[in-house]
Parts: sequence; C-alpha cells; structure tokens
Amino acid sequence: MRLDGRRESGNVRDVRSKGGRTAGIGIGGLIIVCLITWIMGGNPLEVFNLAGGVTETGQAYEPTAEEESLARFSKQILAGTEDVWSAVFTQMGLKYEPPTLVLFSGSVQSGCGGATSSTGPFYCSADKAVYLDLSFFTTMKKEFGTAGDFAYAYVIAHEVGHHVQNLLGTLRQAHSAMSQANTTESNKISVRLELQADFYAGIWAHHDNEMFNSLEPGDIEEGLAIASRIGDDYLQKQARGYAVPDSFNHGTSEQRVRWLKKGFSSGDMEKGDTFSPAYSQL
Repeated sequence: MRLDGRRESGNVRDVRSKGGRTAGIGIGGLIIVCLITWIMGGNPLEVFNLAGGVTETGQAYEPTAEEESLARFSKQILAGTEDVWSAVFTQMGLKYEPPTLVLFSGSVQSGCGGATSSTGPFYCSADKAVYLDLSFFTTMKKEFGTAGDFAYAYVIAHEVGHHVQNLLGTLRQAHSAMSQANTTESNKISVRLELQADFYAGIWAHHDNEMFNSLEPGDIEEGLAIASRIGDDYLQKQARGYAVPDSFNHGTSEQRVRWLKKGFSSGDMEKGDTFSPAYSQL
C-alpha cells in the first residue's frame, strides 16, 4: 500500500507499556489454537483459561522496531477508515463517530471484560473500541502464510466494520436476535454479521483508493488470499479433516472472498445487505 505522507489517527490509546507478557504456558502453541478459535467465532479466552491462565512477568514492555513500524501502519490505516467512513456517513445524512484503537501487549481490560493477546483483534461495542496486540500480525503471517500490508489492513478494516454496524444499529439488532435463537440459527446470524463486516472492509478499500490512490498491484489479492484462508470450512478441514456447516459463524472461504470483493468492486453501501437474502444465497 502507498502510505507515505499519510496522517496517523489520534484516536489511539497505546497501553502496551502497561500490559503483561504471558509466560510459562506454552504460549506459542496456545496462540495458534486461540487464533483459529477467534477466526471461527469461538471464545479464545475459554481455551486460554483451560490452558492454565496468565502469568505476569512484571518486565517492562520494550517494543521492537517491527512493532513500532506496525503501530504507525495501524494508525495510518485507522486514519484512512476515519476519512472514508466520515465521507460515507455524510452521504447518508449521518455523522460518523470514529472508534478508538487500543494497542496492547499481553493483556488488556476492555469495556467488554478482560482479554489477552491470545484473544486476537476484537471490537468492543461497550466502549466503541478496536483492540489489537500487534503480535497478531506476526502470528497471522506464520500460520496462514499471508503477509503484506493490505492483509493486515483488512483485519483492522473488518473490526472497524463491526463499529460501523454498531453505529447503524445492526450489531444491537443482530445480538438481540442471536440471544433468542438456538445455536444453529445464532451461528447463521453471526455469519451474516461477519460477511457484512467483510463487505465494509471492501467498501473502505474502494474509497480509500479513490481518495489516496493507496492500492498497489497485488494488494487486493493479498486481502482475498487471507479471506480464503479464514473461512470456517477451510479452517475446520485444516483442523480436523472435515467441516460442520451448522457450526459456521464467520462464513465459508467462498463467501468471505465474495463479500470482500463485492464491497471493493461496488463501493456501494446499498449492496451490503447480508440479512435480507436467504441464507443459502449469501
């Protein structure tokens, strides 16, 4: 991506120096398991707690040069989402309220409760914040073999997509419906939410490129590649050799690629309704 000269967002809370590093629990393998759990829509904290909890080392956090570079990158991507969504909301006659990006290391206390780096990036509607431990990008690169700035930007844009859903009331309505549904139906609603967040990530990419000529050859392919590797069917087959469709809660690889591509190619919010179509047509 072309980001030289791009501004960094000021809506960032960096608490990396306050977080504790996990220790003594085989954290390398645990992060892999929790990463897959997060992408498949499960609760990585349950996996983490079963593995023995968190031990704080008490050592001061010292970011590496790579982490500092990723921090700057993340702030620039967040700034891009602010510019894009402010313009899109204005076109809809609405005012955009940006989320806060919270950079943490090891562990953090969010408005939705405590979390660790093993939880992966997440959006908390209670405090309208996106939480990110930058080590996630390194893990993502190792486990999915997908590197590149646009792949990382897609992760941030997807979480900001959930913030957009929150501002538009979609998140509240979906969560209310999920609380009254059985597990299978709740999973289907979750799939609709996640595919729409993918669509919104595509919307951001479309308009960011129009505003700043930010995309380089191969960028979209990076996003589509990671989308294809985080489909429920792909991950389940990798983990156990077969897929269980009723347990899907993020969408198949084909669906995630389709909705990300649809958002990018159209740039049109009206084409992002993942709730009206029959589930089989998503």
